[in-house]
Amino acid sequence: MIPTSLYNISSIYYFTVTKNQLHGELPPNVGITLPNLEVFAGGVNKFTGTVPLSLSNASRLQVLDFAENGFTGPLPAENLATLQSLVRLNFDQNRLGSGKAVAENYLGGSVPDVIGKLQKLQGVELFANQFCGPIPSSLGNLTSLTTLLMQENKFGGSIPPSFGNCKYLQTLNLSSNNLNGTIPKEVIGLSSLSISLSMSNNFLTGSLPSEVGDLKNIGELDVSENKLSGEIPGTLGSCISLERLHLQGNKLEGSIPQTLKNLRGLEEIDISRNNLSGKIPEFLGNLGSLKHLNISHNNFEGELPREGIFSNASGVSILGNNRLCGGIPEFLLPACSSKKRHSPRGLLAPKVFIPITCALAFLIALSCSFAARSYVKKSRDRLVTSHSYTDWKSGVSYSQLFQATDGFSVDNLIGSGSFGSVYKGVLPSDGTVVAVKVLNLQQEGASKSFIGECKALRSIRHRNLLKIVTVCSSIDNQGNDFKSLVLEFMENGSLDQWLHPRDDEQSQPKRLSLIQRLNIAIDVASALDYLHHHCETAIVHCDLKPSNVLLDEDMVAHVGDFGLARFLLQASNDPTKIQTMSVGLKGSIGYIPPEYGMGSQVSVMGDIYSYGILLLEMFTGKRPTDDMFKDGLSIHQFTAMALPDHARDIVEPSLLLETDDEEDDDEHDDYENDIQERPTGRYKDPGPDKVKRLEECSASVMQIGISCSAVSPTERMLMDVVVNKMNAVRGSYLNYLTRRRRRR
Repeated sequence: MIPTSLYNISSIYYFTVTKNQLHGELPPNVGITLPNLEVFAGGVNKFTGTVPLSLSNASRLQVLDFAENGFTGPLPAENLATLQSLVRLNFDQNRLGSGKAVAENYLGGSVPDVIGKLQKLQGVELFANQFCGPIPSSLGNLTSLTTLLMQENKFGGSIPPSFGNCKYLQTLNLSSNNLNGTIPKEVIGLSSLSISLSMSNNFLTGSLPSEVGDLKNIGELDVSENKLSGEIPGTLGSCISLERLHLQGNKLEGSIPQTLKNLRGLEEIDISRNNLSGKIPEFLGNLGSLKHLNISHNNFEGELPREGIFSNASGVSILGNNRLCGGIPEFLLPACSSKKRHSPRGLLAPKVFIPITCALAFLIALSCSFAARSYVKKSRDRLVTSHSYTDWKSGVSYSQLFQATDGFSVDNLIGSGSFGSVYKGVLPSDGTVVAVKVLNLQQEGASKSFIGECKALRSIRHRNLLKIVTVCSSIDNQGNDFKSLVLEFMENGSLDQWLHPRDDEQSQPKRLSLIQRLNIAIDVASALDYLHHHCETAIVHCDLKPSNVLLDEDMVAHVGDFGLARFLLQASNDPTKIQTMSVGLKGSIGYIPPEYGMGSQVSVMGDIYSYGILLLEMFTGKRPTDDMFKDGLSIHQFTAMALPDHARDIVEPSLLLETDDEEDDDEHDDYENDIQERPTGRYKDPGPDKVKRLEECSASVMQIGISCSAVSPTERMLMDVVVNKMNAVRGSYLNYLTRRRRRR
């Protein structure tokens, strides 16, 4: 603690104690005992309590910076508004806007309008707090403002158009809040913005205004993860200084504007998960600075270019665009069919053409009839593939799968579930490594599950859902019916294997860092959000658990096992009132929501419960079926009783022992990481400051898990909200890591 005697030296005008391990509260009368303060800074410490009201007495104060502490309560803007010399106000990464814990919630707080009276303010940094309510429109009066950071709070309402008055503003970040409404043209057209404009992870609607073209000096534009619609404005091509463009996770339509060819400095483009269509423009391959391009999960068609960024498969993601063709071989796209030109002599005369066509049709039909009869008699090894799946790759036979898995050897068995077993296999045709899911047809409903799962996987395209390669419906060597799904093989196995490694494993211990757990949790949430809100009809997974979450070579999570998928029709706009279209098992013990045990129909709210339990398992390291959970104690109650003050007592111990080196590696596995590797963890004592941050981050995630696994379905978060909140948690932690690295 700071000796109280220091606060009595009234002549002090420069008081800075940043980057220490100081704790305690600031004296309530500090502004009275230190009336000559001009700089008062104590960032990156452990100060707690409230911001003293008496600071209003220090009328000469120019810099007030106590970022990265533990201050709570409201921001006393009414008092601070008297500090007319204040140039910098920084309370980022505190807990302002909150109060003492009451029933596992925080007393909310807003930013008062009077903050707009601080006319000389050049920097306002209030991000990663607990502020709620609308953003004060009076902030538009701060005409000297250059930096405004308000991300990772709970602000609601619309974006104030008055921000357009801040003619010197260079950086504006409003991401990860609950903002709605349209993007004001006064803000998107603020030409002074030259560093970054971020409004991601909100609920903004409408189109991206054409005034975006006025941002001629902007370096980064991020409006991802909203509900924007309409076309990408052609005026975006006027943003000639743009380096990073993020439009993913919206409802944008139309084609990629040709005007974007003017953006020669672009290094990153992410327009994934929209409804964009048309052909991929050739000019994208001519952007020499472009390093990462994500166009996945749209409706693009035609030939994929081969030049520039398209010559590097690791720099481009094109998943979920099923009408693309060509490109370099690494993309594994089908060849583009070239249409034959008509003969210059013209078409055959109808009198000749029609009789010939009829005769050929008759001969073909006759041949097919003989072939079909011969086929039925001839082979037990026949492959039956429904005509509705003709857009899949060609099927494989039972004998090919038998060979690929060494006779379905136990050595190749990599998992089993309610409806069958999964084997690792190598397709003899091209050496592709796959996972072969063999359905147990003795299990009632398994045959129907096969058809249902095929149809589900055929219509679903998402980065975080397990992709089907082909199907096989045949008979085995004993003459029994045989049905299997051939799926993408996931190099890093299931999440269950990483959370609960066996003691006898020969490989290095499987450990997941905090960033990896956050990435995986967001991947799973994104998959469920897609199933619940972005499919033609809502789909319920109904058996979400760690063994159904598979990890690829880059540790990207893919949700698998749709044998129990439910197809739902919305009975109304209320997502809790849905009508099931299929029946069967309702999940695995420990992950089944309580309402299912009382006879309720399956619903998306049941998936959310399972996700909440999975989150708690990921961050406590305990299965929901652990022996300790008995006599009415569940993993939900166990976690709820510990939060918020005793998170350290229940969090997975290895999470509190991560090195800075590891986080430096993981930090860049950022929001839409399709490319970089996510390495496994290395551990040692990270120091008290790091442990505190790790604990706070884990506690935030577990709080989301508690909300998702509420007993009442109506109290659970919807998955789109979960995705936003999880992204906010990860963003806050990444910001901390960046600051920590700079201090080293």
